[in-house]
Amino acid sequence: FLSLSADICRVCRSEGTPEKPLYHPCVCTGTCVNVITFYCSLVQWLKHSRKEYCELCKHRFAFTPIYSPDMPSRLPIQDIFAGLVTSIGTAIRYWFHYTLVAFAWLGVVPLTACRIYKCLFTGSVSSLLTLPLDILSTENLLADCLQGCFVVTCTLCAFISLVWLREQIVHGGAPQWLEQNQQQPLNGVGQQNEAQAAVNGGVENAVLDQPANAAAENVVVGENPEIQEEQVDEEEEDNEDEEDAVVEDAADANNGAQDDMNWNALEWDRAAEELTWERMLGLDGSLVFLEHVFWVVSLNTLFILVFAFCPYHIGHFSIVGLGFEEYVQASHFEGLITTIVGYVLLAVTLIVCHGLAALVKFQRSRRLLGVCYIVVKVSLLVVVEIGVFPLICGWWLDICSLEMFDATLKDRELSFQSAPGTTMFLHWLVGMVYVFYFASFILLLREVLRPGVLWFLRNLNDPDFNPVQEMIHLPIYRHLRRFILSVIVFGSIVLLMLWLPIRIIKYLLPNFLPYNVMLYSDAPVSELSLELLLLQVVLPALLEQGHTRQWLKGLVRAWTVTAGYLLDLHSYLLGDQEENENNANQQPNNQHARNNNAIPVVGEGLHAAHQAILQQGGPVGFQPYRRPLKFPLRIFLLIVFMCITLLIASLICLTLPVFAGRWLMSFWTGTAKIHELYTAACGLYVCWLTIRAVTVLVAWMPQGRRVIFQKVKEWSLMIMKTLIVAILLAGVVPLLLGLLFELVIVAPLRVPLDQTPLFYPWQDWALGVLHAKIIAAITLMGPQWWLKTVIEQVYANGIRNIDLHFIIRKLAAPVISVLLLSLCVPYIIASGVVPLLGVTAEMQNLVQRRIYPFLLMVVVLMGILSFQVRQFKRLYEHIKNDKYLVGQRLVNYERKSGKPGTSTTPPQSSQE
Repeated sequence: FLSLSADICRVCRSEGTPEKPLYHPCVCTGTCVNVITFYCSLVQWLKHSRKEYCELCKHRFAFTPIYSPDMPSRLPIQDIFAGLVTSIGTAIRYWFHYTLVAFAWLGVVPLTACRIYKCLFTGSVSSLLTLPLDILSTENLLADCLQGCFVVTCTLCAFISLVWLREQIVHGGAPQWLEQNQQQPLNGVGQQNEAQAAVNGGVENAVLDQPANAAAENVVVGENPEIQEEQVDEEEEDNEDEEDAVVEDAADANNGAQDDMNWNALEWDRAAEELTWERMLGLDGSLVFLEHVFWVVSLNTLFILVFAFCPYHIGHFSIVGLGFEEYVQASHFEGLITTIVGYVLLAVTLIVCHGLAALVKFQRSRRLLGVCYIVVKVSLLVVVEIGVFPLICGWWLDICSLEMFDATLKDRELSFQSAPGTTMFLHWLVGMVYVFYFASFILLLREVLRPGVLWFLRNLNDPDFNPVQEMIHLPIYRHLRRFILSVIVFGSIVLLMLWLPIRIIKYLLPNFLPYNVMLYSDAPVSELSLELLLLQVVLPALLEQGHTRQWLKGLVRAWTVTAGYLLDLHSYLLGDQEENENNANQQPNNQHARNNNAIPVVGEGLHAAHQAILQQGGPVGFQPYRRPLKFPLRIFLLIVFMCITLLIASLICLTLPVFAGRWLMSFWTGTAKIHELYTAACGLYVCWLTIRAVTVLVAWMPQGRRVIFQKVKEWSLMIMKTLIVAILLAGVVPLLLGLLFELVIVAPLRVPLDQTPLFYPWQDWALGVLHAKIIAAITLMGPQWWLKTVIEQVYANGIRNIDLHFIIRKLAAPVISVLLLSLCVPYIIASGVVPLLGVTAEMQNLVQRRIYPFLLMVVVLMGILSFQVRQFKRLYEHIKNDKYLVGQRLVNYERKSGKPGTSTTPPQSSQE
């Protein structure tokens, strides 16, 4: 930094000389004046930091170029032509290189993968012989490239999944049945394994030493006395196995330890630094990516052969041998089912071979077969958990709701026969949404209920919960039992909350059902307008997680308190809060306080803080409770009360929003029927607004009448401002924008010259809303200019601090003026100026219909011309700098005048 006695460089600490003067190029003052010697500091620092401004005052440094004395005032034509040719040559070279890169990664790799995939699955030897010619074939290039991209994506996902599964096995440990016959050697590796075993033994002993109630009430699925007995049985079976091949295992461990000692992390880090995405994909200008293309093609072929070809043919031969070929073909998913059957048979074969290898004491083969079985097992379990289970839930939801839409199973069968892929995907999607919201509701219940009540359901917020580790370690029958239990629970809830309410509604309100779900409406309004209203207004309010989640949580807590006091289960459902508070005051460091998400003290370390962060969704662990008399009967009554409550809630949700939406829509559409999606959304929105208003008034009631009147006045003023802004920005601007788009693009393309175009304001407004949102998003992602600054300021102010004068003056008025000029000027020219020229009626019609796209073309050409002029100026400066630039002079900041300028003693330092 600058010394007050003598000016020195802030970086190199040297004083200035007549040959090397000091500069003050920024606005820093006082003891932090940024005086820097040009040679020693600024250039090197700018190259190192890659910044063009001062770090303290954020002022951008200014440089003036220094040219050679013999530079002409204007560049000769031959210099400009030579620079232009050089730039064109460079552009052509880059174009050829990037074209080669695109051809390799987007053409060769997917096309080769697709052709190899088809060749392997044709089932004929001739296809293998003609594979090179098939790869070079030009038939169905686009379709094969798209299909090849999908194949490459699948192989890449399989590769990443294998690597990630390996990391899970390495960090989480292999199952005991895979490691049970290995003897621990007396070396560093053996000591580490012994330490890990000691830790695992301590954890198991801690689990087994828990009280009976704690084991029964644990939140993780399966941690109850029955499953703990199974764990003990498994441990006893593992301990009864023989320990063989000690010498071979010790040699393997020693070899592994020697390999670990020979491994050099620096070499791998250096290789990772050299291999970047640009170098791997070929975007750095080199041709090294051709080698990577070859390896990717080879990897695709290997994965197709191992993970698709072999399981498919194993399953195919098994299905043909068992005589189930006709049933598989009737499912419309022959390839998928055959491959899954092949994987199942492969898993059975691997576990049998693993047992045989253990009997004949082939340790390396035994471990390899075991790892392969784990890979197949985890893959099948993932397919079941993510694919099969949501699909079952989706179909069960559809079957239970058939009467709600006046449909039958025959209709679903016909839709499946016509589009099996789309039907299955839609049912899977519905099932995934159902599972997601069910899991979200369970997480909300855990925040209200006592820890341990939901011991039979897995806790997703538990930091020890790892589904992949469970898939690796738990046996198949445990997963099968969980799957059956989940199907029963989810299916029973669907019956209770969907099928039974529909039957009650049809009995009590015969004319209420079915819902109208026709694709097209006979209403006088456009469905596009209703869809835009649904997407832009209703859904954002309904999907707001803050208030809706708090309301639902409050309702659950009120129901729990009511049920607890009615059935004397308050201690079981919510716990003894008073006793817990007293115990926490007397023993602040006890185990129950830690289980209830108490804030960890400093001495507990980082692990406790990390667990506290992960357990924000609710307490994890077990909390004791008071067991009343006739406890099983009270639990049964609690379940009955819960079922009745869910049934009533489902009846209200199925009837009230639709009834309110139909009543409100009747004022707009009359007696015409519209899609029930719009009526239900409108009714939900009205119910949401009503509940929101009631909650706000209840929150204001304790503050007194004067405060309520003041709040009502403030909110009324804010609502009026919001309505004005909404009319301008969500009504006028989209309407003008949609009308302009209709005149410029839609009408010239769709309506011939001998016909009159018709304009529909609702459709134009709906399209304008969509275009306005797209333009706003592009503006916010683009460079900084006045419109982006204004939109960001409006977003920052929000609705509560809305500035009506700023929005009208800075945003609404300029935008509306530009749109009105764009609409009115061409119309005035076509309808007022052209008839005065005495042209024919046909010419007038042609001008009126084509003036809007013609003016758009003129604006686009002017923009392109302006861009090319700026590019030519940059090229001109680049040619001049390459030939005549000898250096740059740093510009000092003149504090007196407040404007940057050169120093009073112009320095002669330059940068070559």
